[in-house]
Amino acid sequence: MTYHIIVNFAKDRVYEFKSAGGELSVTTQEDARRWLDKEFADLKCEITSPTGKILIIDKLLAIAKAVGESRFAEENEWARQYARNVALTLGRDLVRVDVEHMRLGY
Repeated sequence: MTYHIIVNFAKDRVYEFKSAGGELSVTTQEDARRWLDKEFADLKCEITSPTGKILIIDKLLAIAKAVGESRFAEENEWARQYARNVALTLGRDLVRVDVEHMRLGY
């Protein structure tokens, strides 16, 4: 599977991460979810939910918001790893993480 992850902070501040399928085969969906859970905890992300449940989508948005735009603008290994783990966790080849509006699209 190839993936294309778009992280959007504003109309003119969009960061894209693309990869061939071989990059995803180095880890499992479970490992990807664990990495995201660890980042969520390490960044001390907080989400208020009326039901008390935290969805994976909420975590993906909270992580991107917590690390901020600069981490994605650098296109460093952390940003690429975030993109890979988003693709693996959701099982989608195209995902838009819209931090500005706090929503996720496929």
